[in-house]
Amino acid sequence: MIVREYEKDEITVHKVPLYLMGGIVAISLALTASVTLGFFERTSVPAEARAAAGVEPVAQRTLRFFDEADGTVRVEDGATTEVLGRYGPGEGGFIRASVRSLVHQRRIRGHGPAVAFELT
Repeated sequence: MIVREYEKDEITVHKVPLYLMGGIVAISLALTASVTLGFFERTSVPAEARAAAGVEPVAQRTLRFFDEADGTVRVEDGATTEVLGRYGPGEGGFIRASVRSLVHQRRIRGHGPAVAFELT
């Protein structure tokens, strides 16, 4: 009998949230089309944007990351090879995820581990 009661219920959907969701989709499509049509610049290279604005970095450092046999991630200074930190298994989740993503991008672009990461 409970099933019959549910069959009689009318399911209503409020129109305002649907209109708002449709508006978000429309705005997203309009912004995407404006970039495609050339109203906005497609990409921005941070180094070029800083140079155009006359902004100089306060400090720069080169870093190298190494995976050791025991699962530890070793962080070294790129110029002096000084060990800056070690992150064992279960530690440094942000470092591990960030470096994994950066190394993946390097492989796509054909760069090897010989070039250190530059932190500005």
